[in-house]
Amino acid sequence: MHLPAHIGDFTDFFSSLYHASSGWNRRGAANRDEALYPNWKQMPVAYHSRASSVVVSGTPVRRPCGQMISYQGKPVFGSCQSLDFELEMAFFTGPESKLGEPVDINTAHHHIFGMVILNDWSARDIQGWEMRPLGPFLAKNFCSTISPWVVTMEALAPFLVANPVTQSPTPLPYLQHNDDYNVDIHLTAAIKGEDMQSPAILTRTNYKHMYWTMKQQLAHHTISGCNLNPGDLMGSGTVSGPTEESEACLSEKTWRGAREISLGNGIQRCFLEDGDEVILSGCCQGDGYCVGFGECTGKVLPANLPR
Repeated sequence: MHLPAHIGDFTDFFSSLYHASSGWNRRGAANRDEALYPNWKQMPVAYHSRASSVVVSGTPVRRPCGQMISYQGKPVFGSCQSLDFELEMAFFTGPESKLGEPVDINTAHHHIFGMVILNDWSARDIQGWEMRPLGPFLAKNFCSTISPWVVTMEALAPFLVANPVTQSPTPLPYLQHNDDYNVDIHLTAAIKGEDMQSPAILTRTNYKHMYWTMKQQLAHHTISGCNLNPGDLMGSGTVSGPTEESEACLSEKTWRGAREISLGNGIQRCFLEDGDEVILSGCCQGDGYCVGFGECTGKVLPANLPR
């Protein structure tokens, strides 16, 4: 398999209300909104990720190394001990836009070519130390996996739905659109350890739970005058939903590693171990037919520690 496009730039959004506010009741917040940063409901928050390390499904994933904080509270170097998956979707851009000319939200769909499944692998312990003040770096740049087949927006048109989450407060005018542009995509995440006969499904969620739409993401991305090129990749952020089953990464499911979850037959996990294979899949269910995205898989290899 090959990547479906030459990816010049990769932006990853943070567009699930449920992921952004996960663990709100364990963080001293009175409700989900109180757990959000003040800007989160005002604009689609994102960061620029690393295009060079986007790989196609089936490519092994090397456990990253970096700095983290020890149990004694001191910076140490070593291999990531809190390796996680993130079940996401992503869209590829089609036609380019001109530098200095924002894309109007009412024409944003002309620049959205199609969608793939994305696993935005994450090193949580490295991320926790490096995150402030500028956001993730090594914790996200080592590998991101996408499914090999791009499902076009024309094929997804029958599955466009209204946003089930009311956007409140009302977004600023440049982020407002009236047409349905969320997508009803059933998604699953599973782990198969080396000592397991079959994968254990951990997550069942749906892309329609996303708070910000792709049109809003693209309009915000370009409002500064940033230009688009064909083949740019835009990640959705972790597609978590409102239930425990729809939590779409291990960090949410294990309360950031505070509790183990069962994979069956006495096998437990807090985070990914060497030899674990993560299998993401998705489809849109029609009346007697399914539009599938295939699988997005990757197997964890041991870290390559410097000598």
